[in-house]
Amino acid sequence: METADPRNSFPGGREGPFLGLVTGVLGLAALVSVASLVDLVDRPDGLPAAFWTMAVLAVGCDARPFVPSGRRQTSAVFPSTCFTFAILLGWGLGPAVLVQALAVTVSGVRLGHAPWRTTFNAAQYACALAAAHLVLRSGPGGLFDGDRLGWTDVLAVGGATVTWFVVNYGLVSTALRLRFGGRWWPAVRQGLPFELLSTGSLLLLAPVLVTAARASAALIPLVLVPLFAVYRMAHLSDEQVQLAALDPLTGLPNRKALLAEVAEQVHRHAERVARGEPGARVALLLIDLDRFKNVNDALGHAVGDRLLVEVGARLAGVVGERDLLARLGGDEFAIVAGGLDGVDEARELAGRVVAALTEPVSLDGLPLDVGGSIGIALFPDHGEDYATLMRHADVAMYDAKHRNDTVAVYAAESDHNSAERLALLADLRRVLENGPVAGPTVRGGDGAALPPRLAPDDGPGDAPRPAVGGGPGSGPGPGLGRGPGSGVRTDPGGGPGVGGTGRWWLPRRRSRPAPAHPDELLNRILTGADPVRRHGPPEHPPAGPAPDTGPAATPPAPAAEVGEITMYYQPQVAIATGEVVGVEALLRWRHPRRGMVDPEELIRVAEQSAVMRLLTYRVIDDVVAQLAKWSAAGTTLRAALNVSVRDLHTGEIVDRIADRLAGHGVRPDRLQLEITEGALMADPRRVLATITRLHQLGVAISLDDFGTGYSSLQHLRRLPLSEVKVDRSFVLGMAGDADDAAIVRSTIELAGALGLRVVAEGVEDERTWRLLHAAGCDAAQGWFYARPMPADELTAWLARYRPLSPVPSPDAEIPRRHAR
Repeated sequence: METADPRNSFPGGREGPFLGLVTGVLGLAALVSVASLVDLVDRPDGLPAAFWTMAVLAVGCDARPFVPSGRRQTSAVFPSTCFTFAILLGWGLGPAVLVQALAVTVSGVRLGHAPWRTTFNAAQYACALAAAHLVLRSGPGGLFDGDRLGWTDVLAVGGATVTWFVVNYGLVSTALRLRFGGRWWPAVRQGLPFELLSTGSLLLLAPVLVTAARASAALIPLVLVPLFAVYRMAHLSDEQVQLAALDPLTGLPNRKALLAEVAEQVHRHAERVARGEPGARVALLLIDLDRFKNVNDALGHAVGDRLLVEVGARLAGVVGERDLLARLGGDEFAIVAGGLDGVDEARELAGRVVAALTEPVSLDGLPLDVGGSIGIALFPDHGEDYATLMRHADVAMYDAKHRNDTVAVYAAESDHNSAERLALLADLRRVLENGPVAGPTVRGGDGAALPPRLAPDDGPGDAPRPAVGGGPGSGPGPGLGRGPGSGVRTDPGGGPGVGGTGRWWLPRRRSRPAPAHPDELLNRILTGADPVRRHGPPEHPPAGPAPDTGPAATPPAPAAEVGEITMYYQPQVAIATGEVVGVEALLRWRHPRRGMVDPEELIRVAEQSAVMRLLTYRVIDDVVAQLAKWSAAGTTLRAALNVSVRDLHTGEIVDRIADRLAGHGVRPDRLQLEITEGALMADPRRVLATITRLHQLGVAISLDDFGTGYSSLQHLRRLPLSEVKVDRSFVLGMAGDADDAAIVRSTIELAGALGLRVVAEGVEDERTWRLLHAAGCDAAQGWFYARPMPADELTAWLARYRPLSPVPSPDAEIPRRHAR
């Protein structure tokens, strides 16, 4: 049901000021008009034919005012203004007020105005005419005196015209401000051009009418010819505006019309929301057709256009008479429905849309299946303007697509592009483009080129700083897709509380105190492997969980507003010998205002943008530079890092890695890239080409999070892999869950049969460590050995670390699952 025009009712919560204005205008109009109206009682016979002609035309023309496109009639043009102002100029205030009141009554009935509103409009015009009359009285004389008009008369008429316009428009704007709230001046400025053009033109025509009336009353009706011409031109212009708001293919309203309709519906429902009335919600449904691109590619655009026309006709049969269906372009449609009580009614409408799209569309005897994903946003729950509602409906629609669902309602947790995150993305771009400061390089002990800030004589407390920045020279690149295989790792599944897949964007848990253990061997392991337990807390404690605390070892944020990117490293240890064979690179960003940025939020704001490539290149630059420093200091380590799946698609990463390895004199086998099964499945052919080039370069490839993706075992056979990483989700539970233990054992056996090294993530306790050794796992990483730490702390940890190998014990037997 269509919502009533809110201008016909008093505002909820603002009755006092608005009622005061209405009462004041009515009283003022009565005060300034009563004397002139009383004098008019004795003058009817003395009024000439010209007056009666103008009076009849004023009332008759207002029976059909011109209303531009839209349903609010906020900018209706009333021709009576021309005649009543001319009557004021020729016969005074009383006749003008009376004729204007009659014309307002006729137009009010024609447009369905409430009685109080019609009365207020008549009083508003009376006040404007009275103000103009006062200006005219300051002139030398009347316009019908028979004398020629002088410059003073012209100035008086001009002043009266301006006064009438200012008083009338000012009263209307003030009433709207008190009625609907909001800022006064922006609303006044928005409507001023149209009012100046329409109402101002009518006012300026009044002196011409008076001049014609001085010659003969028969000339007055001739003004209808230009008025009709203006009226017709306005209609033609309005038709052009309406055509501009229609989609030429389907004949449905387009995006421009949708914007106007949403603004209209929000305007109409705002007062219902304020008063808590039912039916105060407006729903915006965004519909995106599924598989439409397949139709275009297979059958051509002509068939695709016919399909859109048929879909538009089906949707038109679903929406209500008061709802608006629009085509936004391509295969996107939108529906605006007002007068709803809540989300259930919006879902019901979406269900009817889904049902309409379920039946195949038959074109030339070929049935085409067309489905759709629908996103819903409600006013005022999810936004109070077109831009917000449209963006939130778009978020909900893509949420439905990602969940393989048909309908989704906007949820804030699904919105990854808030203003705060966009600001964070801008800061991330700035910190990556600024890059670390590079200086003249020096040669390390093995010939590696080192910047001075990374030279071996740096103090142990100096923060590691990569030599080559991922600055503007890195070049923009495509974003990183979410899901398995996405991203440069910042935290492997090594520590307790690193969730799920063990990716670097997952949150970190709080460090746990180390209780004393009765097992002497275990105490030796704990104190020998973890410098925190062996020598007490370090001067700079490792990373904590809270984003606002961060690792104290991270250098203080510089004066710049965007902070600094820092690399952390977690050791990978050979289980059989206890030897540290490598590290995994983790990314940390300390923001001066936000503190330590949550890695999950970091990857969320960087993905699907060119910033992700800058981030990937920055990590490559920093890790290779750190490898050069370790090499110069005589430390032989292999560093592993994750890369963007889109970088694997383009292959540019191979050139980047080759350039950095050659520039720093680092052997390729010191670097290892970790990819996930999701990256393989995204585009196996292109990914295989890039991986092959990396293998030829000498860079090792590790298949990360094995067992959590959707790839088949053929990838283990086809790809030039050197390592398989067992996902921490299996390792964490293998000590108590027979199924997880079976998966880990099978993975180790399979990889061993194929000649691949096996690394287990998420090793947190002694029992898991012993079980992995019994199963034949090659290496492990996790908080059982060490936490992630900056490069300088890792160097100190390596100096104190004493390798230990597990001793066979009865509790090292892997759990077996029972028959079901």
